[in-house]
Amino acid sequence: MHPALLDVQTRIAKAARLANREPDATTLIAVSKNHPPEAIEPLLAANHRHFGENRVQEAQAKWPPLRERHPDVVLHLVGQLQSNKADDAVALFDVIHSVDRPSLVTALARAMDKSGKRPPCFIQVDIGEEPQKGGCAVADLPALLSAARDLPVIGLMCVPPADVEAAPYFALLAKLARDHGLAGLSMGMSDDFETAITLGATHVRVGSALFGARAQGGAA
Repeated sequence: MHPALLDVQTRIAKAARLANREPDATTLIAVSKNHPPEAIEPLLAANHRHFGENRVQEAQAKWPPLRERHPDVVLHLVGQLQSNKADDAVALFDVIHSVDRPSLVTALARAMDKSGKRPPCFIQVDIGEEPQKGGCAVADLPALLSAARDLPVIGLMCVPPADVEAAPYFALLAKLARDHGLAGLSMGMSDDFETAITLGATHVRVGSALFGARAQGGAA
């Protein structure tokens, strides 16, 4: 068994029990950005199958050989997506977590129509009013959801501000999802996934707690 994976799974189960939820109601996404295939293989060997990447180009370079050996992998795009990469993203990823603007909605709809593949999508909300992180403003969410009605939107995603209590932001995202009839909540990373689970997260995006520090970039 993979010790870090077992620890995270145990913590997920404990948080779920506190919230009277089932542990398997939350999907653990192992965020493998900036980690090489040899760091991913031990998690695959432990039968973990949900992985997240931030960049289309990195995933294209890394995942095809891994998926040949493990065809049941579910690959999530959890980073910002440029509209000109929509075709590549739809071809490679099984779930897209970062739909945040009308131009991207249009590009994804075109790519899905062209390919016939329709990966489920989350609308990313700029829950902490931090434009550098991407996400649509809370006030713009109804209009973006309306524009995205032809996409398979299953929920909302957020990245709360760093170094502050995340719970109010998770609670707000959960309320927005309820208000719009969406069941999916992609929220919570290594430092706060337990809080996210108690507030209804259906997907948590965990990097450093599984892989350790990355060669570049901050903790996931």
